[in-house]
Amino acid sequence: MLTVNYDLLDLKAGERLLDLGCGFGRHSYEALKRGADVLSCDLATAEVQQVRNLMRMLVSEGEVDTSAMTAAVQADAARLPFADDSFDKIVASEVLEHVHDDATAFTELARVLRPKGRLAVTVPAWLSETVCWKLSSDYHAPAAVGGHVRIYRLSEMRRKLRHAGFEPGRWHHAHGLHTPYWWLRCAVGPNREIGDNRLVRGYHRLLEWDIVKQPFVTVAAERLLNPVIGKSLVVYADKPLAASADKPLATSSA
Repeated sequence: MLTVNYDLLDLKAGERLLDLGCGFGRHSYEALKRGADVLSCDLATAEVQQVRNLMRMLVSEGEVDTSAMTAAVQADAARLPFADDSFDKIVASEVLEHVHDDATAFTELARVLRPKGRLAVTVPAWLSETVCWKLSSDYHAPAAVGGHVRIYRLSEMRRKLRHAGFEPGRWHHAHGLHTPYWWLRCAVGPNREIGDNRLVRGYHRLLEWDIVKQPFVTVAAERLLNPVIGKSLVVYADKPLAASADKPLATSSA
């Protein structure tokens, strides 16, 4: 289940991609299938190990070319252990809402992305997230340890990207079908087991069916719901070429 549109990210075979906040590797997997060299990064040990296992499995089963450079590392988004201009593309999916010092994280993303590179950043969308916060304080920090610490509006996201040196471009919402599920979860208690509530259990089965089978009815429903109640906001931004200090000034002739 991808949040980022890889056609809008414009990822090409052979490019180096950083998957920041990789989770269990869904965006890393797609990038590997497209022939990219992928470095997956997450703060959680379990997620990093899971991605390492996934990469080994893909290589052993011949789904990924053994020449592809793949790695998974544990690191903090505000202190990335990579050199300047290391990556052609970056995916930062559902991570910045967890970071207390997101201004530093934005600056780090700009530092490690090469000039003319592209970033795709995804965060919970304002409407769906606001309702979740109002329905349950257990859904977010501080009650949820390591949980969401802020809600982004599109205008704030674009402003912070510009401040870090990016040029924000296209944007869209994703996973509109998932928003009512999380509203249900928050209404009954997000820490309760999925099977404890009949409605939550039934909706969870619907989402599983959608992810596995991708039937026309759910695909069409999600396209209709995304602009209204999309669960995720996705913004694409480019890192411009730095202005040359010795660029000659334009002159005019009489």
